[in-house]
Amino acid sequence: MDLRGPFSATCPTRELLDQLADKWSMLVMMAVSGGPIRFNALKRTVEGISQKVLTQTVRRLEYNGFLTRTVYPTVPVTVEYNITPLGASLVELIEPLREWAIANIAEVQRAREAGNNRV
Repeated sequence: MDLRGPFSATCPTRELLDQLADKWSMLVMMAVSGGPIRFNALKRTVEGISQKVLTQTVRRLEYNGFLTRTVYPTVPVTVEYNITPLGASLVELIEPLREWAIANIAEVQRAREAGNNRV
């Protein structure tokens, strides 16, 4: 095992960290943490996400064990997403980050307006 962890190019945590740092993954996780939610309700909740990106995001979250997907044999088919215990443990870490962002967005915006806009 490489002791450098995610700093190593071969560390498998890199792919996981890439997903966890993705804004859509974080927003979807927070939305699903409120209880079971259908795909279209999830799309309405996470404003600005395209259907394609939402589909890719929930598939990756399900693949990594953060969400479960339940298909009900209705017409049309109903798909519902729910958070897993692993996903709930991740949301516990995301929530303080969300709170920090809310508490500090005004300061970040002031820095942007002060000319620190070399992006």
